[in-house]
Amino acid sequence: MAVIGIGLDVVDIDRFRTSLRRTPTMRERLFTSVELDYVAPKADPVPSLAARFAAREAVMKSLGLGLGAFGFHDVWVELEESGAPYLEVTGAAEDLAAAAGVEHWHISLTHSDLVAAAYVIAEGTPRPASI
Repeated sequence: MAVIGIGLDVVDIDRFRTSLRRTPTMRERLFTSVELDYVAPKADPVPSLAARFAAREAVMKSLGLGLGAFGFHDVWVELEESGAPYLEVTGAAEDLAAAAGVEHWHISLTHSDLVAAAYVIAEGTPRPASI
């Protein structure tokens, strides 16, 4: 297997918090019930949500695509029993990844008081680009 692409995205937590406050329906538009259930018991769920939003954008970047390439519910973050994050990829995102030859994803999430970040590596057997 080879690295097909790498994506990194950083989200300003205060700006993201303001957007969520201003548009209450944004949570359901951006995040799956799995993710919302995970953050529900947290005293401040916004840093975790911001990291999960960054994950979606990092996946797009790892595929060489921009925002809007697939729906927000086509990619989400789940957790292994160990607590390690992993990606679930379905729908248009899965189709785009398969076309690029992606067979495996690596993800790392982090956040501070100010920013949340996601780093994604798409790994697999690269396919030639169609012209």
